[in-house]
Amino acid sequence: MDTLHFITITGIDHYYGKTPFEIGRIARISKEPENPHDPEAIRVELPVIGTIGYVANSTNTVYRGTASAGRIYDKIGDYAFARVFFVTHSSAIALVLSPDEVEEIDAGKKVIFTVNDEEEAPADDG
Repeated sequence: MDTLHFITITGIDHYYGKTPFEIGRIARISKEPENPHDPEAIRVELPVIGTIGYVANSTNTVYRGTASAGRIYDKIGDYAFARVFFVTHSSAIALVLSPDEVEEIDAGKKVIFTVNDEEEAPADDG
């Protein structure tokens, strides 16, 4: 992605609420083209617990200054990653990361997602 895209993560109360959201946490965002409610749906997920929300795609749920799922849908591959920046009472705001940023973070062993979706623990530096 050439420009910064902040996104609103909505629907969190249908899953685990605010509990899995912490500032700096990286979540995977995955296209869900077979979603019966929205063909541009983008699921937000964490390893082990799975879906924690969706990228907002309605004028009623997209916070001002953030991009909707429809706006970023063609700018990401089948999936991308986003870093949580803010958490509100019912949503979160995250920054979509570029593939280069993900590689840099992964090299530091701070991301536990792998391409094949298996969990990988961070290396012990001690």
